[in-house]
Amino acid sequence: MRFPTPLIAVLALLPALAACSSEPDAPPPLSPAALAAVKADPGAPTEQLARAIDDLFEKEGLGETRALVVMQGGRIVAERYGEGYGPDTRFVSWSMAKTVTAAMIGLLVADGRLHLDEPPPIPRWRRPGDPRGEITLRHLLQMRSGLRHTESGDPPYESSEVRMLFLDGRDDMAAFAESQPLEAEPGAKFEYSSNTTVILSDIAARVLTRDPAPDARRTAVADYLQDRLFRPLGMTSIVPEFDRAGTLIGGSLMHGTARDWARFGDFLRNKGSYRGTQVVPRRWIEFMVSPSPRRGNYGGQTWLNRDPPEGEDALFAARGPKTMFAMIGHMGQYVLVAPDRRLVVVRLGHSDAAERPPMLQELADVVDLYPGR
Repeated sequence: MRFPTPLIAVLALLPALAACSSEPDAPPPLSPAALAAVKADPGAPTEQLARAIDDLFEKEGLGETRALVVMQGGRIVAERYGEGYGPDTRFVSWSMAKTVTAAMIGLLVADGRLHLDEPPPIPRWRRPGDPRGEITLRHLLQMRSGLRHTESGDPPYESSEVRMLFLDGRDDMAAFAESQPLEAEPGAKFEYSSNTTVILSDIAARVLTRDPAPDARRTAVADYLQDRLFRPLGMTSIVPEFDRAGTLIGGSLMHGTARDWARFGDFLRNKGSYRGTQVVPRRWIEFMVSPSPRRGNYGGQTWLNRDPPEGEDALFAARGPKTMFAMIGHMGQYVLVAPDRRLVVVRLGHSDAAERPPMLQELADVVDLYPGR
C-alpha cells in the first residue's frame, strides 16, 4: 500500500513528537550512601534532602565536600562524609575561628574585664599622641579598626595575612598586627582582616594573665576557652593553635569535628544558650549577628545573609532568609545558621574561588527545604 507523501512525513515525525511530549527523564536513583545520610524524621522531605546533599558530594565543579552535617531543632538529621573522613576527623576552621574568638571576647566583657566602647589594653597604642589609641574593642570586632591590614595581596606573599601567618610576622603575630599604622580613621572603614582577630586574641591573653611568657599566655587562654566555652558546650574535639609568643591564632586556626562545629552553630542559634544554660550573654550574640555601621552583611566577626555590597555576596542573600548568619572559612568552610528554621548546616571541604559560588547555591538548596516560621 502506498501512502501519500504528507502522511509518510507525519509518520516519520512521530518518534520525535513522542519524545517532545514525554515527561522529563526521572533523576537517577540515589546511592545507598546518599540515602543513609538522612536520619528518620529530618524535618524536610527525605529523598529531596538526600539528593541535595548528594549533589554537594557528587556534582562536578563544586570542589570537594568532605563533611556535611544538618542539625534541626538541636538534633542531627543528616550527616555524610567524603572518603577518608568521618565523625572523628578534626577539620581546620580557617576563618570560622573568628566567630569563636568573638564569643570569647563576649565572655570577657560579661566578666567586666573588657569594655566594648573603650580602647583595649595594648601598650603600644597608649603612648601619648598615638592615633591608634582611638581604636575601640567594637571597632576591632566589626573589622573597622582603620589599621593598614590587607587580607589579600598580589602577589599573595605581600598581603598582611600571609606575612603574619607564614613570613616575618609568624613568631609574634600580635606584635606584627598591632604595629601597622592607620590608613583610615578608626571606625570609618570596613576591612576584613585576620590580623584584626589576632589582636583580639592578644587582648584576651593580656587580661587573663599579666605574665608575658608564651607558656603562661597560652595556658591562660586555652584554659579559659575550655572552662567557659568548649566544655560547657560539649565541644570535646576543639584544638586551638597558638604562635610562638603564646597568642591564640584566633582568626584562622582551630580544629574540630563537623559535629562540634554544628554544636557551636546551634549554640549561636539559641543566642548563647546551651541546654538551658546561658553560656554567653544573649545580648552579646545579638551584637555579633547585627550589621555593623560600615558593612551591612557583617556583624561582630560573623557574616550575615543580607545587604551585601554591590558585586559581592559571601552567602546567598538573594535566596536565603535575611536572619541567617554564618561562620565562613578559607576554601569553603561554612557553618550556616538559620534561626527562623531552627537550622544549622555545616559544610567542610575544599573549593576554589570559581567553585564556591555554585557550591553555595547547592547549600541554599538544602536550606530551602526547611520552611521558615
